[in-house]
Amino acid sequence: MSENPLQHLPQTKQDEINTVLNIIIKEADPAKVILFGSHATGKWVDSSIQHDGITLTYESDYDFLVVTKKKSDKEQAIISHIENKCNEDLKGITSILVHSIDYINTGLSYGQYFFIRILSEGITLFDDGKHEFLTPKKLKSTELKERSQNYFNIWFPMGNEFLIDAENAFNRKSYRKANFELHQAAENFYATVMLVFSGYKPTVHNLNKLRKYAKHLSYDLYSLFLTPSDDEEEYRLFELLRKGYVEARYSIDYDISKEDCQTILEKVKRMKRLVEEICKDKINSIISQN
Repeated sequence: MSENPLQHLPQTKQDEINTVLNIIIKEADPAKVILFGSHATGKWVDSSIQHDGITLTYESDYDFLVVTKKKSDKEQAIISHIENKCNEDLKGITSILVHSIDYINTGLSYGQYFFIRILSEGITLFDDGKHEFLTPKKLKSTELKERSQNYFNIWFPMGNEFLIDAENAFNRKSYRKANFELHQAAENFYATVMLVFSGYKPTVHNLNKLRKYAKHLSYDLYSLFLTPSDDEEEYRLFELLRKGYVEARYSIDYDISKEDCQTILEKVKRMKRLVEEICKDKINSIISQN
């Protein structure tokens, strides 16, 4: 019998991961399933800390890359279905990415760090033995730095432009419009961080998912919203922002006050400053690697 690849984890976590794996196999008929992130590397955290008199809870997700045999327009539906099923029944939080083998191999041929790292550090829990990953392209540190800088030069200014438009709309007392622009700003700032750090961003608009994906890259960014996690006011404000993408534009029932809009505006301004700082630090650190 082969060695248990999850033996570095407590038995309860092993059981939950295997439960998720069985759900994935049943729902997605995958070519491969890879556990990545902190539970794969042994750096998982489930803890509470005190910061400025507030209890902050951090719980590492179970991160899975589900490799499908071919591209499907149902990838997001598969993700939602699996995550909902898992998060209803399990204590741990499950986070799923679904991509076809061709999509991942294209990324590997391009030297996409996100997939290279998953292949290097991840644990393959299921493999049908019929699909192979390409040998990834190795980027020089100068190439990696240039690529990260280019991502920053595109996505960060777009986030800032949306933030400017949000502030202008706020000053015109157009609070629904302002909140839509704030959603777009936050989405682009999350994208900036993910692209600069990993060369990857998921094709989703859901801020809750983007926040969760960015958790591994910056806890300060993660804790900017919904902290403390059980704070009803934090949840209400984040929901107002999250719904800004669709409901602020199309729902007659959507409403946001000047005070709430201003609070969210200030949060997204802090987000901008934080994203600029951590991305510049990351880019400046790349040249010293390799």
